[in-house]
Amino acid sequence: QAQLVESGGGTVQAGGSLRLSCTTSQFSINGYVMAWFRQTPGNEREFVAHINTSGGAKYYAQSVKGRFAVSRDNAENTVFLQMNSLKSEDTAVYYCASGTLLSARKNAYTYWGQGTQVTVAS
Repeated sequence: QAQLVESGGGTVQAGGSLRLSCTTSQFSINGYVMAWFRQTPGNEREFVAHINTSGGAKYYAQSVKGRFAVSRDNAENTVFLQMNSLKSEDTAVYYCASGTLLSARKNAYTYWGQGTQVTVAS
């Protein structure tokens, strides 16, 4: 069935930047809310950011507000997460998700990617 694919993860020094991408070849994302979540071992998957269908409304977890920026290019069928001023506590596997309602709850999203590892060295 539908599958989202994340890319752009890697290892950076604290204070550095990374940009994650999420796309799929199986359906058009233009009618879907898109979100980013992250997860570390032993912890629940937590909300990072989401963006509405047009890209005009965005929301961020308090822990990343002011440092991360979510955007989308519907023509390219891609969603991005620009991560700046990275901290060691940002280290996690980052997941992209799609849904029909704007929500910070993981159960609101139907399709997920496989995740991409982000490691911030302190």
